[in-house]
Amino acid sequence: MRKVFVSGCFDVLHSGHIRFLEEASSYGELYVSIGSDKTVEELKHQPTLYTQDERLYMVSALKYVHQAFIAKGSGKLDFAEEIKQIKPDVFFVNSDGDSPEKQEFIEKMGIRYVVSNRIPKDLLPVRSTTSIRQILQK
Repeated sequence: MRKVFVSGCFDVLHSGHIRFLEEASSYGELYVSIGSDKTVEELKHQPTLYTQDERLYMVSALKYVHQAFIAKGSGKLDFAEEIKQIKPDVFFVNSDGDSPEKQEFIEKMGIRYVVSNRIPKDLLPVRSTTSIRQILQK
């Protein structure tokens, strides 16, 4: 079984996240690296709505996820240590998480880098944490 690796904040779990994880799991056994509270706050410039333990519980409970864990590192490549341990065949990323720095790091390790198509499931609306936060702040 091929190993697939994704990373993310997963702070406001929504249908877009579920679809992303579903799509990623179509490439193989899915490993999910979740940003720590500290890392999410540094990257998003605001505190998380859910603690890292709550986010880990929710993501781990999803049927598409083989294993989830809190990333030990920090910053945009907070998953570097876990990548080296798990040795995935595929690194799957959303277009908003795609970056030349990330792609270069992954490909140097001989891992296939795949960017999601971001197509909602069965005509559900497009969802993002940013858009949900905007609705909640109104």
